[in-house]
Amino acid sequence: MERTTAPGATHASPLNATRLMRRTALNRAFAAVYACAIAALFYHHVLQLSKSSTTLITFFLSLSLLLSDLVLAFMWITTQSFRMRPIRREAFPENLKQVVVDDKGFPALDVFICTADPYKEPTMGVVNTTLSVMAYDYPTNKVSVYVSDDGGSQLTLFASMEAAKFARHWLPFCRKNDIVERSPGVYFSSDHDHPPFFSEIESIKTMYYSMKARVENIVERGKVGEEYFASEQEHEAFNKWTAGFTRQDHPTVIQVILDSDKDRDITGHVMPNLIYVSREKSRTSPHHFKAGALNVLLRVSAIMTNAPIILTQDCDMYSNDAQTPLRALCYLLDPKFQSNLAYLQFPQRFNGINRTDIYACTFIRLFQINPFGMDGLLGPNYVGTGCFFNRRAFFGAPSSLVPPEIPELSPGHTVDKSIQSRSTLTMAHHVANCNYENHTKWGSKIGIRYGSLVEDFYTGYRLKCEGWKSMFLYPDRAAFYGDSPINLVDVLNQTKRWAIGLLEVSEQWFLLYVFLFLGSYGQDFLDFFLAGGTLESWWNEQRMWMIRGPSCYLFGLVEYLLTSIGISAQGFNVTSKVLDDEQSKKYEQGIFEFGVSSPMFVPLTAAAIINLVSFFGGLVRVCTGSCRWEGAFVQMFIAGFVTLNCWPIYEAMVLRSDKGRMPTKTTLISTFLASALYIASFLALRRN
Repeated sequence: MERTTAPGATHASPLNATRLMRRTALNRAFAAVYACAIAALFYHHVLQLSKSSTTLITFFLSLSLLLSDLVLAFMWITTQSFRMRPIRREAFPENLKQVVVDDKGFPALDVFICTADPYKEPTMGVVNTTLSVMAYDYPTNKVSVYVSDDGGSQLTLFASMEAAKFARHWLPFCRKNDIVERSPGVYFSSDHDHPPFFSEIESIKTMYYSMKARVENIVERGKVGEEYFASEQEHEAFNKWTAGFTRQDHPTVIQVILDSDKDRDITGHVMPNLIYVSREKSRTSPHHFKAGALNVLLRVSAIMTNAPIILTQDCDMYSNDAQTPLRALCYLLDPKFQSNLAYLQFPQRFNGINRTDIYACTFIRLFQINPFGMDGLLGPNYVGTGCFFNRRAFFGAPSSLVPPEIPELSPGHTVDKSIQSRSTLTMAHHVANCNYENHTKWGSKIGIRYGSLVEDFYTGYRLKCEGWKSMFLYPDRAAFYGDSPINLVDVLNQTKRWAIGLLEVSEQWFLLYVFLFLGSYGQDFLDFFLAGGTLESWWNEQRMWMIRGPSCYLFGLVEYLLTSIGISAQGFNVTSKVLDDEQSKKYEQGIFEFGVSSPMFVPLTAAAIINLVSFFGGLVRVCTGSCRWEGAFVQMFIAGFVTLNCWPIYEAMVLRSDKGRMPTKTTLISTFLASALYIASFLALRRN
């Protein structure tokens, strides 16, 4: 195990440690054997292709099988780098005192919380996330929390103000009682065994639910009434929402809710800064979705606080560990890594996943298995949330700073004015203007990079190209927790958006197919199991991989190609985080939700029908003697395997009568499409 010690400290006080995972040697040996098997398979394909040139149809069938295996081989090759050097990191925040002597030695921290819709992303989720990061075990005068409201909603501003009032009680309560769960929504929904401060819990719990009732009431009403204004200052803040104010067209709103220079909690302790930001929007100016919102936060925060460390956080991903920023400092303050470390990525982990994870929303491979492997190379991708950045990384390569257009935005600029001074607020409004980026390097060479709907992956990729590295930290206690979609159409829409952005048989060869199939699935299951997955959750993971192929991946590819030639425009769909009671009940029971009519269900259902007919058609032919069992086994096995995975689709088409069943229209269209494809292929084969 490799350990890095604090500068000037003894060998016994490491800041961090790194170890190579034990399965590395096995991964490398298996990759060599599997590569030989793939080479043998292609040799077989070439032989078959040379023998099948008698008719055009058989030639194209053999060619299509070769191309399919080429695609699968390419996919396998691209994942092998993740298995060559997987590493696990560990941080020792208790040793930071060797580097940071007192509170003054801690670097400032800017936290960016992004939200876009108070109805799809419930405001109480924003409140709980905000409170959880405000309550970090970190000097509060060093923390500035920026809430980016890209929907421009007065409801989100009101909720943030309510969070600030409650924080005056919540933060000292957490400090005094060493509370582990710093999200009040999570803490008060958990069972507590009557601690000595039980009466204090009940008091602050009443306060929390009173705040929650006020926030949910104004969300239901759709606006903030006069009776909720506690001061003239609050009334003035909401005057900006005029009759012409819409989410697509409105001026900049920057509201300082808490100022660490002035505001104190009920014990007299300094409060962190809390700033609400809604950038200017115009229908005539591009806004670049979340990437544009983050770049505005980069500029506004540079003017107001300019902390050297930035945490980007989704509004539904609350902090689950108050020591998370201290763990990040174990790497960000390490001289061994400081010169070229762009960011430290924590995994996305989710609450509310049902026992078998039917929609494969834990994304163990994406958020755990692959990052461990990538960390042994240049580091993991940026996944949009739970990521601590070195602000300097947004301004060019490690060895060459790309200066911004004004010195106040430079990562080395020292802020010497109050965040509420007139000059500071004037400049902050200026850099949040919707036309500010015109003729600048923002989005191309500075900040979050434009050019993809998955701005996080693309930005991480561009930073690696510039020479930066990243790290992945997976502590035993989850750093962040969030909610995942609980119905299939939301899952597929989310993955379709990712797919669009990421775009920016038998005879003696039978045993070879068996090895390639079982070897691939076996290694995949081993990775999954060692990462803490179960057999049932792995089965659901591979089933969702199949489901995504003819649905969100297909539609993502089509939409990307159409956009590339100027036929359609991409849209950013906010995934709904609102929980429906009936959907939640079915989700907990492991029942798929198909109730919403979606075009993505059509090819998915058609593929399920085709494989079902193929399997039983092959079975009938074998039983009647029309073909030999050994000749049809591979084809029947593939069709049967897909059919088994498609059971939830058949159930939704025929057996269910609840609101989550497959829409009748989708079933009819899919049946017609499957029939047309079957008839067309039958006629083509018969002609030859």
